[in-house]
Amino acid sequence: MTTKPVNTELKAFLFDVDGTLSDTERDGHRVAFNRAFEEYGLNWQWSVETYGVLLEVTGGKERMKFYTEKFLAKEDIPDSIETLIPELHKAKTRHYTELLATGAIPLRPGVERLINEARQRGFRLAIATTTTPENVTALLTHTLGQDSIEWFEVIAAGDIVPAKKPAPDIYDYALKAMNLSADECIAFEDSINGIKSSLGANLNTIITINDYTKDHDFSNACIVLDQMGEPEQAFSVIAGDAHNATYLDCDLVIKLHQQAINK
Repeated sequence: MTTKPVNTELKAFLFDVDGTLSDTERDGHRVAFNRAFEEYGLNWQWSVETYGVLLEVTGGKERMKFYTEKFLAKEDIPDSIETLIPELHKAKTRHYTELLATGAIPLRPGVERLINEARQRGFRLAIATTTTPENVTALLTHTLGQDSIEWFEVIAAGDIVPAKKPAPDIYDYALKAMNLSADECIAFEDSINGIKSSLGANLNTIITINDYTKDHDFSNACIVLDQMGEPEQAFSVIAGDAHNATYLDCDLVIKLHQQAINK
């Protein structure tokens, strides 16, 4: 007796933000952190390499706490660190949105095209990220326009859940808010913490790597790409089957989703 393939209709795309929609980490968040430190008279300076280590911790406030515990001598930690970190985080968010306003942090190749196609074809859209709602709003507004906030049915961001990625809570929250099952959705991620979170919520996941995440373990992803690609700018397939496609469009996303469901 043969088993008939499951035909679960794909209904929604759930996007991570930092590193997935835009290369925000190295030239955005890291720079904004350093500007906030300077503003507060701290001699903390996060290099590209140091920030790569700090990215193992999700959440800006959590990242600063980790930095003070692992990189600083006890006597170099300000006495007011518990109240200082939230203040620094607010300043960092302000500097980050100022960077976005200059156009210094564009979307990655293929992102705008895929989002527009998904909207045209009736797919529901959501955001699931550890970054703050303000950062999400700023990125979307400065890259896709003011109206783009309304394109996303749910923006699950920041401290809306207590446990950040790699915990699955942020994706569980988004699924519940949309009243969808994991099998009806697909996630887009770029990091090991991201895919641990999405897989923890039983979501099939497409990965686009970046310089910070190219060596992460994505063995359980639907496909691993260097970018989403454009018709005139083909992606490179790092792992998985792109079914002869050269860029990520809705037809390929549907194929990858169905292939994963029928595994």
